[in-house]
Amino acid sequence: MPNERSSSTSPARTAVAVLGLGPMGRALAGALLAAGHPVTVWNRTPGRDGEPLALGARSAASAAEAVAGAPLVLLCVRDQSAGRAVLEAAGTALRGRTVVNATSITPSDARTNAADAESRGFRLLDAAILTPTPTIGRPEGTVLLSGDTEAFADHKATLRALGMVRHVGADPGRAAAFDAALLDLFWTTVHGYLHALALARAEGISGAELAPYAQGLPRLLPPLIDRFAQRADERRHPGDHSSLASAEAGLAHVAHTARARGLDTSVLDAALAVTRRAVGAGHGPDGVSALVELLAGQPRDSAAGQLRSPAAR
Repeated sequence: MPNERSSSTSPARTAVAVLGLGPMGRALAGALLAAGHPVTVWNRTPGRDGEPLALGARSAASAAEAVAGAPLVLLCVRDQSAGRAVLEAAGTALRGRTVVNATSITPSDARTNAADAESRGFRLLDAAILTPTPTIGRPEGTVLLSGDTEAFADHKATLRALGMVRHVGADPGRAAAFDAALLDLFWTTVHGYLHALALARAEGISGAELAPYAQGLPRLLPPLIDRFAQRADERRHPGDHSSLASAEAGLAHVAHTARARGLDTSVLDAALAVTRRAVGAGHGPDGVSALVELLAGQPRDSAAGQLRSPAAR
């Protein structure tokens, strides 16, 4: 017997196929079902469709069967290789449809996939899901999409069932680029905190003792994030408040303390090495944000004492 969600489905709702039923794929299917969309699901490994079926989804025996009655297809699998295999399995059944690829891939992969989609007669949007599974279908769920602008406009109303959706550009690789940059920030931040906990433990300080003080640091980040973003865009890095020379001294102090306690300092050492290279190249008086130019491989304009932009070359 269909449940309350499936029996109240409106015929006007776009039918969606969800290919890939890992935790995120199941969350995507659940959000679409909750919004009243007919959903057909398929997974390469059988037996993972119990949850969406209980919510009213229909199961398909193959990827081609799943997409046959769905103008919109959501693909959410492990990686690029798995994603390409699923699209190949769907074959000509994809022609004329829109595929939203929510698989974690590189920007270059996304561009390759878009070119392949065009040659095979279907439209492709790349999706970067920036928030965890419990947020999907809620206002805090955040999904960035890039690629075919017309496809996004056609399916925006349906995609809103997933949370806050935003199209970030016609270049198919932009969503993946946002994803990689933000994961870069997230994982280096997580590593920094875990290393801090290890250092504190080595000095007899418990995590519970350190945590209240660590909580104060994120409050400093919002203005810093905006200020550094502006300086990176303008390619100007004044050292009026904090210089690379002082950052070098601070990093060296932390690395020395951690090394004395036998901690793994490989990440700290790498950050210190980059900072020292910048200082050695004459950037000591520049602001810490000048590291973005060194990391991006920008040359220094020795006459002006600033790292110069490509437009100034």
